[in-house]
Amino acid sequence: MATPCAEEDPLSRYRSPLVSRYASAEMGFNFSERKKFGTWRRLWLYLAQAEKSLGLPITDEQIKEMEANLDNIDFKMAAEEEKKLRHDVMAHVHTFAQCCPKAAAIIHLGATSCYVGDNTDLIVLRDGFNLLLPKLARVISRLADFAETHADLPTLGFTHYQPAQLTTVGKRCCLWIQDLCMDLQNLERARDDLRFRGVKGTTGTQASFLQLFEGDHSKVEELDRLVTAKAGFKRSYMVTGQTYSRKVDIGVLSVLASLGASVHKICTDIRLLANLKEIEEPFEKDQIGSSAMPYKRNPMRSERCCSLARHLMTLVLDPLQTASVQWFERTLDDSANRRVCLAEAFLTADIILSTLQNISEGLVVYPKVIDRRIRQELPFMATENIIMAMVKAGGNRQDCHEKIRVLSQQAAAVVKQEGGDNDFIARVRADPYFSPIHNHLDSLLDPSSFTGRAPQQVAKFLKEEVRPALIPYQSKMGGKVELTL
Repeated sequence: MATPCAEEDPLSRYRSPLVSRYASAEMGFNFSERKKFGTWRRLWLYLAQAEKSLGLPITDEQIKEMEANLDNIDFKMAAEEEKKLRHDVMAHVHTFAQCCPKAAAIIHLGATSCYVGDNTDLIVLRDGFNLLLPKLARVISRLADFAETHADLPTLGFTHYQPAQLTTVGKRCCLWIQDLCMDLQNLERARDDLRFRGVKGTTGTQASFLQLFEGDHSKVEELDRLVTAKAGFKRSYMVTGQTYSRKVDIGVLSVLASLGASVHKICTDIRLLANLKEIEEPFEKDQIGSSAMPYKRNPMRSERCCSLARHLMTLVLDPLQTASVQWFERTLDDSANRRVCLAEAFLTADIILSTLQNISEGLVVYPKVIDRRIRQELPFMATENIIMAMVKAGGNRQDCHEKIRVLSQQAAAVVKQEGGDNDFIARVRADPYFSPIHNHLDSLLDPSSFTGRAPQQVAKFLKEEVRPALIPYQSKMGGKVELTL
């Protein structure tokens, strides 16, 4: 097959499915070239404004010219300049200067490449968190509503994926919510811990700015403070090399990887419950589960979340290795790696949250299937209750225990060897030894009596921990999310 020209046919060139297939438009824009280079120009403007306010010979006319051309970017010229200069920052300095001839002499004055590069990264990371947090809050809110609705619905618990004591559908959902609430706190903390690199110079010593201000340390400090405030940050890192510490990236991607682990666990549980036919994710009217098996209802949304969550969890390895190999004040082997891993982490987190919101808004519960499974396992779980009831009715605890041991093993043989239903209770009803409690068996087997404080735990947890955590996001709860693919 002949290779077509990518310029003539965009489909002949690879595009990351994170953007072309899955991610939201707003997160895609956050990591776009237009936002990146538009932010560079704004940072050059902030620097010039601050330098002017502190006495450097920069005119109002130069400032106005820069302001008028913040988004007037000739990307074709920038690409040609970078190809010639092999330096992306200087390519855009020249491109900005082309449309700002009066300000050309003072663009990037005293700065190093990381002034625009690293500071833009920090702005993009902050803005990325601000996009993710309301989405995470919406997922928690939807699951909280689900948990509240099903707080009292008994369901079989599993430990080691083997039948265990009963819980409720709502209580199990609260396990998911608790993990996501931890993620909400972690993302908020990671965002709030971000500082600005600020105005630090080539190796972080601010030497170029000290020279510009003729040795006036107070003006250099004020310049750093002014630019930091203009960029919307409360603090800048007090010490840097040429870059901000790459451990910052570790912290950012660690909380996103942790979010990925939470989503993977939740969606794995949903996939397992779908196999049991107890709970299903949304399945659209015309959706096809399998090209070969038309009856299939595959949990494709949950599978997508698990698939992408695995990718998200692995990305934290990149900044770990990058931080460990940065020599002295900086080496450039961080750059290409960071272009990939930082964007992909936020894009992937964005996708799995949108998908999980879609799942949580359409979860389907099948109470009769759940009840049937409980009835298969509950008889054995009720043996202790039966013993206690017999003792209260005047029976001997040891005799009763032996009777139940024999009957339960007979019932287990029917289930395991013959493939039949658990008939333990029928055997108890048929045995005259248990006649004193025959009239009480139904109440002894009421599933709600085996769920402990699960309903009360759900109510308390949602009221005291979950709902308060969502208050800052109430105005951003929005409507249902629709998946395009």
